Amino acid sequence: MPGLITFPAFPDNVPTHPLLVVDYELLRTGDKDEIAKLWKAATQLGFWYLKNHGVDEEVNQMFEMGAETMELPYDEKMKYEQGDDGMSFGYKAPGGNAVDESGTKDTVEFINISKDDALSWPTPTHRTYPSTVNARMEPTIAPFIRKSVEVNDTLLTIFNELLGLPAGTLAQKHLPSEHSGSESRCIKNPPRPGGISEEKAALGAHTDFGSLSFLHNRLGGLQVMVPGTTEWQYVRPIPGHAICNLGDSMTIFSGGILRSNLHRVVPPPGAQGKFERWSLVYFTRPGNSVILSPLVEESPIIANAYANVSDRSIYESGQTSSEWFARRIRNQRSKNQKGPETWRASRGTEHLPSAA
Repeated sequence: MPGLITFPAFPDNVPTHPLLVVDYELLRTGDKDEIAKLWKAATQLGFWYLKNHGVDEEVNQMFEMGAETMELPYDEKMKYEQGDDGMSFGYKAPGGNAVDESGTKDTVEFINISKDDALSWPTPTHRTYPSTVNARMEPTIAPFIRKSVEVNDTLLTIFNELLGLPAGTLAQKHLPSEHSGSESRCIKNPPRPGGISEEKAALGAHTDFGSLSFLHNRLGGLQVMVPGTTEWQYVRPIPGHAICNLGDSMTIFSGGILRSNLHRVVPPPGAQGKFERWSLVYFTRPGNSVILSPLVEESPIIANAYANVSDRSIYESGQTSSEWFARRIRNQRSKNQKGPETWRASRGTEHLPSAA
């Protein structure tokens, strides 16, 4: 079980990018220096560490839920598979997704649990789940999701003010009363003690679909491509520190001010590669009916920034959050691959210069 194993230390001989460390408790008190640090991280890289978030115990329990679920028989897990129509919620088996335009299959498995389903339990909103998930809905999953929502909502409120938006604008885009693609995801990566080639490691580079990602892991493997460089750098896991990053919708809403940066996951470096890599993330996404477009009419700051954007194809897609999300999920599925164009249709803001 991922929370009970003593892992080797993260090595010091690999390229590592030092993310800014943001203190959640200071953000909650309105500390100006801490808010400025968050803004710097959000506009320059789109990634930061978050400490004092108060979710560590729930994270440990979620890892237990993930281990219990992955130990189920394969046939039992496949009863709850996501399918190929663009739904993310449910179980994803290894090989279920393509990771490049050649159709190379992934090697990870995970369980995605919809925020809507967890909070409406025991009445399903979107779908049903394995018995191991059901047993953990009230004591484990719902508390983790509620705390994660509180953390991400606090960040959204700060971004709302700094973007010059009327109070509550971003909150309206993420109303709890509207169904959304927001979900928790517990991921299991197989051990890769020999690592993988750089060519293979380049697979899977992406930006996140939604607004905010709240990530917890025990081992290395997450890499970012720092803007202005062409080198992948590891993000060192720090106990008690979550890793937060912005997704496509916040880049679009902000007219490009906030950064949704390219990242990928490779095997943990050094001795850590001998172990299964587990990670847990909560994704905040806009309500399903929300149109993804720059909020230029609501903020002069955003309007001024967007005036300098040359490639507006992604910003003016006219897609709702639900359509954007389903398109990306559907065109990643291995069974849907019909050629390079399928994979390319799954892309978000990856091609924009600001993504790397």
